[in-house]
Amino acid sequence: MNKDIKKKGFIGIFLILLLSPFAIKAEESDKNSNSRLPVKEINNFTQVFEQIRTGYVEEITDVQLLESAIQGMLENLDPHSAYLSDKKYTNLQENASGEYGGLGIEVIGEKTGIRVIAPIDDGPAFLNDIRAGDLIVEIDKAPIGKMNIRLAIDKLRGKKGTKIELTILREGLNQMISKTLIRDTIQISSVRSRLLHPNVGYIRIAQFQISSDEDFLDEYEKLIELNGKGLEGLIIDLRNNPGGLVPPSITIADMLLSDGQIVYTQGRLSSANQEFYADPFDITKGIPIAVLINEGSASASEIVAGALQDNNRAVILGTRSFGKGSVQTVVPINESSAVKLTTALYFTPSGKSIQAAGIIPDIVIEPAEIRLYETFERAREENLSGHLSTDPKVSSDETDKNTKENSTIKDNQLYEALNILIGTILLSDN
Repeated sequence: MNKDIKKKGFIGIFLILLLSPFAIKAEESDKNSNSRLPVKEINNFTQVFEQIRTGYVEEITDVQLLESAIQGMLENLDPHSAYLSDKKYTNLQENASGEYGGLGIEVIGEKTGIRVIAPIDDGPAFLNDIRAGDLIVEIDKAPIGKMNIRLAIDKLRGKKGTKIELTILREGLNQMISKTLIRDTIQISSVRSRLLHPNVGYIRIAQFQISSDEDFLDEYEKLIELNGKGLEGLIIDLRNNPGGLVPPSITIADMLLSDGQIVYTQGRLSSANQEFYADPFDITKGIPIAVLINEGSASASEIVAGALQDNNRAVILGTRSFGKGSVQTVVPINESSAVKLTTALYFTPSGKSIQAAGIIPDIVIEPAEIRLYETFERAREENLSGHLSTDPKVSSDETDKNTKENSTIKDNQLYEALNILIGTILLSDN
């Protein structure tokens, strides 16, 4: 049962997420040894720099100007590349460790606002019904369109107990939504589990952190212990999982595969071109697996779903995923700052690029509230004048109340996944 978890996390972090700046410099210097800096553009830059430095209405330091120039270079590349100053670099490290102060929300900057990728389970955003796809257009009544988008995103974080008011545009609604949230210390419970049905386990992965692979294995073994024997089926819930660290996701996919490719990456630098394959041991011993995804499933969660789908190891259920198929390399510049740079695209084993396309489920299940019976009043025996009563201890009001409390399936996607998985188990037994 104890899968030999190779520390791909540490290897992957250096190969994919924390690529050495020295390697980049050495490789680029070889490629560009004959190239020259564009003198005209450099001259333009220095003139603009001097004009701002001496003539801007408010005094601004050279350090501020240079940092803004670096930020501008990166922000114009793609939505995920960024300059990480002291505070932002610390925030990135906090996300990986699983604790920080804020709203518990994964976002991406757009021209007109901040787009929600996914709220993190049980955080202030999740508890206040902030949804994947929402567009935050104002923070504390200040329009985001007039702010630096990176600074606007930073405003979402803050000390526990502090208030923040968000104005939101939501698809399908004709008016904006205003919500006041209280920031909290976000302690992400990355992996949790429970038995959904005899012999069928459920594992929820909210985000991929440093220890998520080890936590996944622990939770799977807990399910077996709780069930009293090996499981016959497993549901893995990756809905609203915004990604996180890539290496733990690769290791988790490896745990569920006995062979085959997991993912590969392609970039301009040879060091960004990587291939990952499964070891010949499946911790589940080949039991049927269903994976739930939605529009909030991004990046590392798409790697897991894509690997299991392309290797015919699991049925993918839900709705199309977010479509973030790029790899960001965090290059430390010094002790307190770094550059997060998109250096490669990743591809599923079949060669599909997830970028802007996402993972298409094998079975599409839209989220919905399902009622098991019609809610309008129907004529019953008890409504007839002079009807016979068989049990005076049980009132019709109480019976109706109990029926209504259990009439709504709150998570129809999970309910359908369980039904499909049980059906698969029954068919495999015959």
